[in-house]
Amino acid sequence: MHSALHALPVLQDNVIWIWICGGEAVVVDPAVAPPVQTWLEEQGLTLTAVLQTHHHADHIGGTPELLLRWPDAEVVAAASDRRRIPFQTISVADGDRLSVMGQDVHVIDVAAHTSHHIAFYVPNSADHEIGPVLFCGDTLFAGGCGRLFEGTPSDMFQALARLALLPAATKVCCAHEYTENNLRWAAERCPQNADIQQRYQAVKSLRVRGELSLPSTIALEQQTNLFMQAATAEELGSLRHHKDHWRAA
Repeated sequence: MHSALHALPVLQDNVIWIWICGGEAVVVDPAVAPPVQTWLEEQGLTLTAVLQTHHHADHIGGTPELLLRWPDAEVVAAASDRRRIPFQTISVADGDRLSVMGQDVHVIDVAAHTSHHIAFYVPNSADHEIGPVLFCGDTLFAGGCGRLFEGTPSDMFQALARLALLPAATKVCCAHEYTENNLRWAAERCPQNADIQQRYQAVKSLRVRGELSLPSTIALEQQTNLFMQAATAEELGSLRHHKDHWRAA
């Protein structure tokens, strides 16, 4: 059955991913409801499920309202975060597999940005065309990684190491359009790195035209993402500290 991905930009820099299969749709981390509902109704789609990577308001804020419109939709979230995502109907943990619109979905624990952050990995299959895809929330960004609000550099190092094991062609569907800023920082830090410089220029051209830079791929992140390239948790922590205190001129 034909399936597809749609990226819906909302708020200042959030990206809501909508996975479509037939007349059904799954929404990942809906920050707000109205643009999602409008888009789904314009396309004649029924919301089947919401995938929640973590509890932050700009990821779960739209879910309760979407459930008013589609009360039969399931909400998949971390079992360990029931208190902060109380409307979840399917509670999952690391290593769990579930069927979503007939396709296998793997749950990966990537706690670091928050203490209960999960990612959803959709492998390739013969009868679906979106895989392999990673919905990684605020863990891995194009050219960056999430801030460490509840985790440690070691947590993020381990999380990124797990994601690095996914197939190189895996589409990285993160939840924010931070790519240009991330690559500007990396380009300033590593002015002799031709891969980073070239990607930065390409992304700048996309953004000038109003186009998204997403999705990325695991291969591209391994080639140009300094956090993915960190050899140790200490190195990642140093990069995270530098990025957190850096301000583009």
